Amino acid sequence: MWTARARAGGVRRLVASVGARATRGIAWGGREGGWGETTKTAATARAVASGATTTTTTTTTTTTNGKRTLMIVESPAKAKTIEKYLGANAKVLASYGHVRDLVNKQGSVRPEESFAMTWTSTSRQKAAMRDITEALKKTDVLLLATDPDREGEAISWHLLEVLREKKLLRDDLDVKRVTFGEITKTAVLDAVGSPRDINVPMVDAYMARRALDYLFGFTLSGLLWRKLPSSVSLSAGRVQSVALRLVCEREEEVEAFVSEPYWTVKASLSSKDGSTFDAALTHVDGAKLGKFTIASNDEAEAYAKRVRECDTLRVVEVKHSEAKRTSGPPFTTSTMQQEANKQLGFGASRTMSAAQRLYEGAGTGEGLITYMRTDGTYVAPHAIESLRTTAGELFGDEYVPESPRYFKKKQKNAQEAHEAIRPTKAGRLPAQVARQIGPGSDEARLYALIWARTMASQMSPALTDRIAAEIASAENDLKLKANGHRLKFPGFLAAYRTSRPEAAPPSDDAWLPILGEGEGLSVKTDGESLGCEATEHKTSPPPRYTDGSIVKALEERGIGRPSTYAPILKVLAQREYVAKQGAALVPTTRGRLVSAFLTNYFETYVDYGFTADLEHKLDDITSEQVQWKPLLEEWWTPFRDKISSLSELRVSEVIDALDEKLGQHLFGEATDSDDVVSEARRCPSCKIGRLGLKPSKAGGFIGCSRYPECGFTHPLHPIRGAIVSDTDDPDFVATVEDPDAVMYPKVLGVDPATGKEISLRLGPYGPYLQLGDGKKAKKPKKPPAPRRVGVANIGKDVNKITLAEAIGMFEYPKVLGVHPVTQAPVSLNIGPFGWYVASE
Repeated sequence: MWTARARAGGVRRLVASVGARATRGIAWGGREGGWGETTKTAATARAVASGATTTTTTTTTTTTNGKRTLMIVESPAKAKTIEKYLGANAKVLASYGHVRDLVNKQGSVRPEESFAMTWTSTSRQKAAMRDITEALKKTDVLLLATDPDREGEAISWHLLEVLREKKLLRDDLDVKRVTFGEITKTAVLDAVGSPRDINVPMVDAYMARRALDYLFGFTLSGLLWRKLPSSVSLSAGRVQSVALRLVCEREEEVEAFVSEPYWTVKASLSSKDGSTFDAALTHVDGAKLGKFTIASNDEAEAYAKRVRECDTLRVVEVKHSEAKRTSGPPFTTSTMQQEANKQLGFGASRTMSAAQRLYEGAGTGEGLITYMRTDGTYVAPHAIESLRTTAGELFGDEYVPESPRYFKKKQKNAQEAHEAIRPTKAGRLPAQVARQIGPGSDEARLYALIWARTMASQMSPALTDRIAAEIASAENDLKLKANGHRLKFPGFLAAYRTSRPEAAPPSDDAWLPILGEGEGLSVKTDGESLGCEATEHKTSPPPRYTDGSIVKALEERGIGRPSTYAPILKVLAQREYVAKQGAALVPTTRGRLVSAFLTNYFETYVDYGFTADLEHKLDDITSEQVQWKPLLEEWWTPFRDKISSLSELRVSEVIDALDEKLGQHLFGEATDSDDVVSEARRCPSCKIGRLGLKPSKAGGFIGCSRYPECGFTHPLHPIRGAIVSDTDDPDFVATVEDPDAVMYPKVLGVDPATGKEISLRLGPYGPYLQLGDGKKAKKPKKPPAPRRVGVANIGKDVNKITLAEAIGMFEYPKVLGVHPVTQAPVSLNIGPFGWYVASE
């Protein structure tokens, strides 16, 4: 293990050594291909003051000049590609990410010692370092070419620290830091020709975030373990906990939402030439119809009848307009994750894995996209010119605007120095990439999305013709409106069509026939249609977050950074705080209790504004506006005091506090009056006990205070009149006044094939079917788990599921065919969250 306690002294020795070599003129990299001189820079002085290791150089070259060169990158795939660019005297090795990390135990960050840190390496990290140190013995030049972001800078710094500890930084070893945003020969050689110092403020920002996240997670997680019962270790994270709060609060909005009905009236009209089109009723007796103006189905039907009985309708006015639609900027990390989730159904981790492989070349021998962890929308001038040239060649000059388009991120924390995500070659079309790396692969599909978005950003706007016709009855007591639109010029949309040549051209045109002002119209009636119909709709709850929408929500609030979104969502799933219901993120009971605990006792630290402000301050370290240790001290002191004040809190007190906090949402009432159980809290089974929060190893549930006399339980979400939970009380029956009430479990019958009982039950994620009773056998032998099929998300009314339908659902999975690439069977199945397709 290495400790950072003596970091400053060790760094001074290393910098002194590097400085000595510089004064002797031993520096590789003359611009004319020879030896050059190296001088100290201001960054070296900053490195000594802050404690980060740095080497200096000012002269450059684009070849190895016969020097034995060792370049360190992060992945073996990248190493294999880059080694071809550097010549026979160069060797490229992978560090496999970080070469060391904080020891995973209490005390690895010590605030009382000026935030000293203790590092260690895993067996894999040690193996990578052994390869590097062995190769270093035969090396004249060491190029640190880890990724161009904060983590990459930290990896290079860690590498130098480890080499210093091993006393492997020889006086005649020339050490340089190089970065490139794409893996192409030109970009790599340009980077080798333009080395720089290690960015000390960027390393300081890494140190601050690493220490902060460690102290927040380790300190708060320890408190969670002691105060909340659980079968697994609970954890909290600085950004992870805020993301969980977002998911939980959205779920509360969904559960509290009460759907409201509303009605629309739409007529099918005929023009004088026999053409038909639809028009919506907008005014009745001079009053404009709002969304909720029509209060009942009878009222809506009455209006529809009045329209049908109109002898004459006439066109009052026809308006023509042209709409211009421009493309968005090229992808940043977050917008790429959002669009991949929306268009391809990829989660954040899946998107980043595919993007990483594209960046490394996906086996093609050259990087296909630029660096994929960025929050900038800047595109290099040479790339813009290439995009415009390619657009003109592919689509025509009219598809290219007169001047290039430039984008600037509005967020305060955007790193404009990093390019947006774009193809390394504009002329490398998606179809070509698909042939190289496999059609239908994640990489090919994501590349098509990136190519189209980037190409579209430098193309002309799409133009749409719009038409609106105002229609009125002869008495002017009824007014209707018809809208039409059609694509006039596709503009940038052509790029999206090119990226998916196999897809049918989208057509959402809805044009109107030629109409003249004063022209008479009639309501079209035939055997299939009444001519004008009233339709009932219902308002929908706010949508649950998906991987894409929660990334957008976090970014809009200034929380998290490009490299953090995918790991955050992965941890929430691994900790079983969040489960996926289709694409939607749904909090588990464990996640709800953890979030409730944090918002109740640590509201400041999971506050959206506080977290975003802290992110900005951490970014200010990189710009040298803030020093990292004073910032950590400012945060740590009140946080430590808060932890200490809660250390004596009893578990029962925590449960009571969470019961009160969740009560308003779960029961509609926060508290009961003096020793009297409110109706909202009264147990529906025994009619005496009080419903409240009960902790469990899986999280928690709603239970009766009279347990074990009363065994009523319910999942941790509001009890609706239409849902009655499982109960051990044999005399308990559903409320007969509510025809929609369901008594769980509900036995549907017996499966003729197995002889087992099929029942409808209620779980944490909604109703599900179960084959078998799941009861333990008399023998001390663990019974097989009963088969279960979720029915909450397959469009079935649980009140109307029959035995025959249930038996049919247990016949899945069904094989649909063979995967065209892997030749593995492709099957359709139904699980706890609905239908899904699977293949090996």
